[in-house]
Amino acid sequence: MLEAAPGLRAVAVFEEMRRRHPELDPGVRRTLERRIRSWRAVHGPEKEVIFRQRHEPGQLGLSDFTAMNDLGVTVAGQPLAHRLYHFRLAFSGFEHGRVVLGGESFTALAEGLQNALWSVGGVPKEHRSDSLSAAFRNLDREAKDDITRRYDELCAHYRMTPSRNNRGVAHENGAIESAHGHLKKAIDDALLLRGSRDFDDIDAYRAFIDELIGRRNARHQKRIALERAALKPLPKRRTTDYEESVVVVTSSSGFTLKKVFYSVPSRLIGHRLRVRLFDDRLEIFLGGSYLMTRPRGRPRSSSQHGHVVDYRHVIHSLRRKPMALLNLVYRDQLFPRPAYQHTFEHLLAELPERRACKIMVELLALAHERACEAELAGMLEGLLDERRLPDPAALRDHFLPDAATFPSVTVATAPLGLYDDLATIQQGGAA
Repeated sequence: MLEAAPGLRAVAVFEEMRRRHPELDPGVRRTLERRIRSWRAVHGPEKEVIFRQRHEPGQLGLSDFTAMNDLGVTVAGQPLAHRLYHFRLAFSGFEHGRVVLGGESFTALAEGLQNALWSVGGVPKEHRSDSLSAAFRNLDREAKDDITRRYDELCAHYRMTPSRNNRGVAHENGAIESAHGHLKKAIDDALLLRGSRDFDDIDAYRAFIDELIGRRNARHQKRIALERAALKPLPKRRTTDYEESVVVVTSSSGFTLKKVFYSVPSRLIGHRLRVRLFDDRLEIFLGGSYLMTRPRGRPRSSSQHGHVVDYRHVIHSLRRKPMALLNLVYRDQLFPRPAYQHTFEHLLAELPERRACKIMVELLALAHERACEAELAGMLEGLLDERRLPDPAALRDHFLPDAATFPSVTVATAPLGLYDDLATIQQGGAA
């Protein structure tokens, strides 16, 4: 059996022997496994040999992505689905990491790689990545060629020789593949010592990762300094690490890009905007003028669009048409905090739909006009706990500015005769 099927597991051989000979004692399984292991050592097929490589300073830098969902990190109590872009210099072990909210993509690679190169202060002769299989999935030939061309142009800008390991042969990227496991274990240990896996926002989590990797790099200061001297100088500037698109703002006060709807101020309806698409954000321009930065969204599924909506962009129109809230496509994404969504659900359960929509829109308008989004959310949570309905008029009175806090301003009026005296002085001085 072993000669006919060299990959057969020892346990499968044992089960087949038991089937043919039911009287066989089950306790001989371990003995059989040892015998098979010894037989394979003498008579088995040849195994693949891994050839350890000697790395010269400044020769090789490697990039790869690793999934981080199994660490159980949350942001503001919500699970964070993310990957980690990981760069490493093969000789010195210098590392750089960046939290990636989407999948493997050229923009994530380009931004992470450039951050790493500018952080270490130089450029290796060769850069190796995997085949970016996730980035190529479901792409047509033209799109795949475009990513390959952009990757080659990125390496050419930094005068690096691009290379990729063969698909499915992870050990060709061994200088970083094995480091993935060590880094993830170090992050897990640091999270255990921290006592919590929850972070206030994504920036706090990124700062946590940066600090951890900085401590790891500090252990290799001498080797990093030696390799830094062998790196090629950086170019004068970074190159493009984003995708650029031109979009038209529709009458819905937004635009759709890569199956995600983004809201913008309604005054931009009908305008063409230039959008720079990064891994975690969009930078929006009108002509050459920068307008705003929006967080990047992701489609909910292959058939469902995602939505990134700011209620401030549409609240003025929603106040004129409050019933539009009831069946709004992006209604759940419109609410800035869970308390607002739970309040609306409570209103719908207790009041007629028209009245519920009217009250909810007034609450959103109050949060916008009085800049009290967080404080109002806290009050709404208290009302929900008490099973009480919010009173927009009372809440609006509560958030009115306190007249006692207004500064007392006294303006002293100068006598008009002073201007005649001033003119006389000036004439005398001129004489």
